[in-house]
Amino acid sequence: MPSQMEHAMETMMLTFHRFAGDKDYLTKEDLRVLMEREFPGFLENQKDPLAVDKIMKDLDQCRDGKVGFQSFLSLVAGLIIACNDYFVVHMKQKGKK
Repeated sequence: MPSQMEHAMETMMLTFHRFAGDKDYLTKEDLRVLMEREFPGFLENQKDPLAVDKIMKDLDQCRDGKVGFQSFLSLVAGLIIACNDYFVVHMKQKGKK
């Protein structure tokens, strides 16, 4: 039976490939659909309507309109770090009350 971390890793791989299809990379539209479906809370809280465009620009290091798996993981890691930072701040605030 896989551990929680192994399951999380598998989920990341399967999610990327489900949206990338046979291409093994995400286009801007693939990334937009992935984020709308997999990170709806993140997009709903964005005040910038060009958020996905800016994320694509940051992730597309080769400037070829493609986001590979490693860049996708950078996005996920950044979101996890931001969520953890938020969680830590709120946990400290709860402890002070």
